[in-house]
Order: sequence, then structure tokens, then C-alpha cells
Amino acid sequence: MRSLITELNWPRGIALLQAAGDALYDPALFKDRPRLLAEVADCDALIVRNQTRVDAELIGAAQRLKVVGRLGVGLDNLDLPALRARGITVVTGGTANAISVAEYAMGAFLALARRFVTSDASVKAGGWDRAGGTGFELYGKTLGVLGLGDIGARVARRGAAFGMRVIAYDPLITASHFNAAEHGVTLFETPEAVLAAADFVTLHVPLLPSTANLIDARRLAMMKPTAYLVNTSRGGIVDEAALADALRAGKLAGAALDVRVNEPPGKADPLAGAPNLLLTPHVAGLTDEAQDRISVAVAEDALRVLRGERPLFAVK
Repeated sequence: MRSLITELNWPRGIALLQAAGDALYDPALFKDRPRLLAEVADCDALIVRNQTRVDAELIGAAQRLKVVGRLGVGLDNLDLPALRARGITVVTGGTANAISVAEYAMGAFLALARRFVTSDASVKAGGWDRAGGTGFELYGKTLGVLGLGDIGARVARRGAAFGMRVIAYDPLITASHFNAAEHGVTLFETPEAVLAAADFVTLHVPLLPSTANLIDARRLAMMKPTAYLVNTSRGGIVDEAALADALRAGKLAGAALDVRVNEPPGKADPLAGAPNLLLTPHVAGLTDEAQDRISVAVAEDALRVLRGERPLFAVK
């Protein structure tokens, strides 16, 4: 069996694939489309992140392909209908990065509430602006979670531990579901109701046609002007131009984005210069622990498929 790993991966997962057969690891291969199409022609397993376009062209070139392993959970770079039509199984890392993303979200809440970034910049520039660094407590604030799945529920649990009131919207979750009932979450019937009531809104939804620009100008206007938005899901969930307008007009207190519509955003960035904005380069789930777990989970599942066994984290 031959495996092809086209993006950054962690050693244990690579070693598992190499022990099972020929495994080519080139973390920059996704950038070289002609070579990628040539290399994929005789591979049985393809391991990717979010930069490799697994589209009809690539699938057509991969005549031996039996399984695609996604090092993460987002699937918007995969042509799932074309993969299903070929009978190619897709596996993911399951919940392996959920803790890391949840911890990032809590860190973003704290950084925004306590003004760490601006205070750090001020002191490093020779200042000592204690008044400007005065923030507020998370305790007693309302945390709104859109998407109460594996990550959203973990954020809810951590928010509750900080003494936050946690509310959520998820059309797939009922009040008796573990993610709500065991984490003290009050479910609302619409995302708009959550947006209007929350002091912090955190997004944990997949990028689908139904969720593209979920947070647009209309919904941003429903949020409190003292509220903060945190997005660790996918960039296309938020209308970036509308968010920039809201921040510049003071209609939103601040935001933290780990994901963008274009990654990297380039020179024509609609959020360039927007105030009270914390930006990171898609690293919420990028901890050593999470990536080690993901690398192993994806490699093991890919090998299960190649051995004719049932994978643990197959995409339905």
C-alpha cells in the first residue's frame, strides 16, 4: 500500500503509515498541483489538511485511491459527492483537537476581556497605562454558543467553570442531550435569540451553504454593542466586511478570529486596521497534543480501511 501525505503532519502518524508500506511525506506538496496530481496517481491513501483541494480533477487522477484522511474536522476542501461516487472512504481525527480549540476559545475570551494585547503593546512601547488596561471579569457574563457539538460543549463546560451563564443554539441538540443537560446549558430556539442575549458569542459550526455568512450585517446588528465575537470554526461563517464595519462603528466591542475566508487573507483584507480585533493564523487546534492525537487517529483509520476493516471516524 502507498500513502501520500501532502500537508503538515506529526511524527507518530507518519511513522504508522511508513511502517505499513511506502509513505511519501511532503508538507508543501499541496502547493505544487502538477506534481500532486502525478504523485496521487498510484496512492491508496491520501492524508490532507485544509489546503489540499480534493476535487474532481484530483479524484480522477487517483485511480487506486481508497481512503482520504483529513487531519482535522472541516470538510469544505473535499468534494464529498465525487468521493462517495468512487467509493472512497473519508476519515477524520474525530474529537482529537476539541480540547485545544475549546482552550483557545477561553483564551480569546480572557484576552479580549482583560485587554492583554493592547496592554502588552503599551508596556513594550514604554507606557504604563493602567486605566487603559482595565478590563472586566468573565464571571457573571453570558456566553452564547452557536453549535453545541464536541467543541461547543467543551467551551460551554469551561465557560460555566468561570461562572458564566451559558446559552446555546444547535438545531441537532435537545435539552435532554448530554451536551446541554450535563453542562448546564440553556438552549434557545434561534441563533438570533442567542446573539441578542450574549456578552460573548463563540462559533462552532461547519461551513455549509446554510451556514455561509451566518454572521452577517443583519445578525451583527442584533448583538449588544458591548459584546464580543469569537470564531474558531471556518472563515466563511462570518461576513468579514460586515464585521469590520461593526467594529469601526463601535457597534461591537471586539472580536477574535482564528479562521479567515482567505488564508492567508492577502493585501485586500477587509479587516485590515479594524479596531479591537485579535487575529491568529488558524492555530486553535494546533497544539502538539492535539496534532499528535489526530495524526495517529487518521493514520490508524486509514490503515483500517486499507485492511478492509471498519474505521472509527468515517464521514457518512
